[in-house]
Amino acid sequence: MKDDSASILEHSVIIRVRYPETDPMGYLHHSRYLQYFEMGRIELLRSQGHSYAELEKQGVFFAVFKAEVRYKAPAKYDDELTLITKLIKTTHVRYDHAYVLKRENVVLAEATTTIACVDRQGELQQIPDWLNSRDLSLPG
Repeated sequence: MKDDSASILEHSVIIRVRYPETDPMGYLHHSRYLQYFEMGRIELLRSQGHSYAELEKQGVFFAVFKAEVRYKAPAKYDDELTLITKLIKTTHVRYDHAYVLKRENVVLAEATTTIACVDRQGELQQIPDWLNSRDLSLPG
């Protein structure tokens, strides 16, 4: 991958922690962070003119192959959070994303995921050229 930050796609989304997402102590449950990261990927894709629902209709699916989360500070019920999602690397079959989840200037979590393109049967397939033909393609 070319070391050129200008080529990295980035998208931000605001998320408010809802009551059912918290544990009995009122903290955002650790499992919800992965759901937030999925929201970030979907909204990044949407910002580039693609709908994940439409991709699925065409037999293009993305499965999480790897996820790594570093929790740094807790979030609580009703906190307003900002999730920054970056597409940091692409290959012919996968996308790598990086995430920063913040409450104002406090970093709550940093994470990375690798998602692989698969067909309806879960078999690895090449990312369609028409999907990479927009701004989603970065040097591999």
